Amino acid sequence: MPGSSQHPTVQIREFTVSGPDAGPYALVEGPDGCLWCTLVHQDRVVRRSPDGRLTEFAVGRGPMVITSGPDGALWFTEGRAHRIGRLSVDGVTTSFTPPTADGGPFGIAAGADGAVWFTLTTAGRIGRITPDGTITEFPALGDFPSAITAGPDGAMWYTLNAANAIGRIAADGAARVYPLPTASAGPVGITLGPDGALWFVEIGAGQVGRITVDGDIAEFPLPDRQARPHAITAGPDGALWFTEWGTGRVGRITLGGAIDSFPLSRPDGEPHGIAVHDGALWCAMETGALARIGIV
Repeated sequence: MPGSSQHPTVQIREFTVSGPDAGPYALVEGPDGCLWCTLVHQDRVVRRSPDGRLTEFAVGRGPMVITSGPDGALWFTEGRAHRIGRLSVDGVTTSFTPPTADGGPFGIAAGADGAVWFTLTTAGRIGRITPDGTITEFPALGDFPSAITAGPDGAMWYTLNAANAIGRIAADGAARVYPLPTASAGPVGITLGPDGALWFVEIGAGQVGRITVDGDIAEFPLPDRQARPHAITAGPDGALWFTEWGTGRVGRITLGGAIDSFPLSRPDGEPHGIAVHDGALWCAMETGALARIGIV
């Protein structure tokens, strides 16, 4: 895998997708090969086609994190409406209300069981929704569950931002929590790495973490501990890539722990979500742009 064990050269281009008041937040490659991004302050989702065409869709209030579902649609959390939204690739929107009112849905990801799983941050619960809209909730066993991702073991793994821990929940709802070594680390983003471990970022401590399915944890301090890492994803080069919300940069860490950092166009660009699309890394900048990070 080119670049996986060496310092890569990158080419960064930025594409405006909204005004700065819209707030591009999270993004994902959809089943149609387009890039889909939430505009959290504008209550919309924007689709960017491979040729650069933009199409906006009005959705529920405060769309946050978005994922590609097992049913060929896009699923997202509605933070202000406290609902789960579904958006078909042709623009049809449906919303579903979890049993717990005002739960603060945030993270969302497809599971191996054919359902979509999400976090309820203020309720301290994990939700599961089937393609027909049936919702089941489970205790998260910790405060402020944030991002969530599917693990290699058939379970879902999630960050507990206020509990300073990583959680694991099986398909039947049985959960377990793994405390982090660093106090006040504030984990947020989490993803499955190419090594079969779960990698996460600690926004409070300025670190990247790694946890195996057996619960072994390692932490890697960033060169700039004030970088405020927010989201993380596995890159096409065998490394992990993450956004540095506090410094307007994108970071990269190899499986061996070597770290690089690359500046975007402005230090106050507020990069949030990050995803792989069309062989490159893309991140959403709250200033109104999507940045494409190509690995040379």
